[in-house]
Amino acid sequence: MQLRSLESAPAARRVFVRADLNVPLQDDEVRDDTRIRASLRTIRHLTAQGSAVVVGSHLGRPRGQVQEGLGLAPVARRLSELLGAPVRFAPGLPTGEGACEQWKLLGRGEVLLLDNLRFDPRETDDDPDFAQELAQFGDIFVEDAFGVVHRAHASTHAICDLLPSYAGFLVQREVAALDHLAEVGESPFVLVLGGAKITDKIGVIERLASHAQEVLVGGALANTFLQARGVPIGRSLSESGGLDVARGLMRQFSDRFRLPTDVVVSHAMTEPGRTAAVDEVQSDEMILDIGPATRKAYRAAILPARRLFWNGPMGLYEQAPFAEGTLDVAKSVAECEGYTVIGGGDSAAAVAAAGVDDRVSYVSTGGGASLEYLEGRRLPGLACLVAK
Repeated sequence: MQLRSLESAPAARRVFVRADLNVPLQDDEVRDDTRIRASLRTIRHLTAQGSAVVVGSHLGRPRGQVQEGLGLAPVARRLSELLGAPVRFAPGLPTGEGACEQWKLLGRGEVLLLDNLRFDPRETDDDPDFAQELAQFGDIFVEDAFGVVHRAHASTHAICDLLPSYAGFLVQREVAALDHLAEVGESPFVLVLGGAKITDKIGVIERLASHAQEVLVGGALANTFLQARGVPIGRSLSESGGLDVARGLMRQFSDRFRLPTDVVVSHAMTEPGRTAAVDEVQSDEMILDIGPATRKAYRAAILPARRLFWNGPMGLYEQAPFAEGTLDVAKSVAECEGYTVIGGGDSAAAVAAAGVDDRVSYVSTGGGASLEYLEGRRLPGLACLVAK
């Protein structure tokens, strides 16, 4: 996809940047600054050319009202530390009186971070009046929040009708990485899928599995496929409404689908697990991870891949007794010499937890957006940036 790039944008006195600074907080501090770091290149490029930069982002789901604990003050402090320069901040409504006062004081080459855009209910309504209020902050608009380009919100969509709009460096990198996967190219191409819901991934499976040599399935997603095959899964999490979908996918791609042959099960998430063959799961047990034989088989499929996409954990990786499968996959992907893309969300957290996030080709910042892009859907926040 060819987008109007930031490099082609005219130098502007004022720029409004939509970033994705939706980061985890703990005790009023940023716990993981990965998404903030991902936005630095765009912001630094703009300040270096003398633009006054206003940055907007959301945080969590405040549902259209100012909520304590969902303000961006901790993000402003961390952004300032990473930039090595002061960042102005206006708490409260993102286009309120405080924000406007700070904007008036903003000099060339300086940065202002607005508070949570979703404090205003008009943001998620794609409201043109709210977009107009945001547009006052810039002479041009730069979209650098790939994680929300699949949403038609005021700061990602309606604003494009009001200002000349360009893709920031992060969005450009995301699109280039995903385009490289979606195109028919070097083989073998391996698709690794985990997580919970098959209906969230049916589009990407249908599109990518057609030119993938291996589709490796884990997590609760695998439970649904096993159940669709008639394998008893005890009390394991599965998606009953996705059984017909699973059967159809297995018929269509029977030569490339791989499901776990052994799993780690337990009576409770707080109890130690045991390894069992998939046909030995008891009625009162839950499947919480892939087993060692499956991990070995998946590793053997991953290492020779020339292109690989991974989205979704292999089990309940947040709890140590059931993390081994996900961490093993992360380490295997890191050892793969092909082009490897991690599809954001839990998969990105997993490669970070395994300490190998610097050994994969690209870690996406947008889980849902990545999947929808790979499905070939029209994403509102990108459609308005397409070069004509």
